Amino acid sequence: MTVRPRSVDVVVVGGGQAGLAAGYHLRRAGADFVILDAQEAPGGAWRHAWPSLRLFSPAQYSSLPGRMMPSPPGGGYPDAANTVAYLADYERRYQLPIVRPTTVRAVRRGERGLLVETGDGVWPARAVISATGTWWRPYVPHYPGIRGFLGEQLHTAGYRGPAPFRDRRVVIVGGANSAAQILAEVSRVAQTTWVTLRPPRLLPDEVDGRALFALATRRARDDGPGIGDLGDIVAVPPVREARERGVLKAEPMFSRITPEGVAWPDGTGQACDAIIWCTGFRPALNHLAPLRLRGPDGLIPVEGTRALGEPRLHLLGYGDWTGPAAATLIGAGRTARDTVAEVTRRLTGTR
Repeated sequence: MTVRPRSVDVVVVGGGQAGLAAGYHLRRAGADFVILDAQEAPGGAWRHAWPSLRLFSPAQYSSLPGRMMPSPPGGGYPDAANTVAYLADYERRYQLPIVRPTTVRAVRRGERGLLVETGDGVWPARAVISATGTWWRPYVPHYPGIRGFLGEQLHTAGYRGPAPFRDRRVVIVGGANSAAQILAEVSRVAQTTWVTLRPPRLLPDEVDGRALFALATRRARDDGPGIGDLGDIVAVPPVREARERGVLKAEPMFSRITPEGVAWPDGTGQACDAIIWCTGFRPALNHLAPLRLRGPDGLIPVEGTRALGEPRLHLLGYGDWTGPAAATLIGAGRTARDTVAEVTRRLTGTR
């Protein structure tokens, strides 16, 4: 169904977990708002994740405000399908005003507010909450020879499971959770080599997303210990099993890529058929380019989630620079609460 653009108090750009959390609080605040989502169906980036991807916390600690995530059958950590189903139920339960699929092309300044340009027209808004996340901007670092590699290369964003790599030689690049989870399952069907910039460290088995969120919050409040002080990788069950098989052994980062594989500074090499880049993402902020807000690091300077150069714009769910653990389900929910409270005060002229 086509929805005709109109003037609203708030436009939320993105209908994933951060956008839904913002919608929940905007609904409770009585704001006139709309959520514009580029996806064909609910679930945000989780719709595109590989099926076996697991959350780092049990369901009750991975929930958006107002609605507990159901535990998956058999308990344990929810996977991508569980998360998509939860997000779809969430937006139905709260009857959030989501328009999809519609792509936001640009956000510009207007005479009385911000103008959100889409393929279906322009939405004038008194405030904009950008919640487009990072999944749509996978990052692959440049290494000499990368274009001449004769095998297959893909990023985490394009990984769908281990089956295509059966009986192949695979190099997995990256020292964080996605690399460890992908290594755990690809190593069951293929010859794997894991390479990282620095030696990876597993968190203690008893530490999961609950403790990580508390650490991130403490770090933001009083500069206390950070997650990296404990380790880098959450020991979810598949990763623990891979550890027991002895495959969580990382090699130093290679220095170049050859047509047949990778090579290290000392001249040694490793032939491979595929390279999986588990090297992270960058914020999807291109729609905000007309506002000219980015700093030298490519990010938009913020105070909390409010853009310093444009007080009518808030950035939600992009990572710790926009709130403690803001890219997680529970972190996005708590950050959305504070963001909507600030937006509401500005719209009503209160403090």
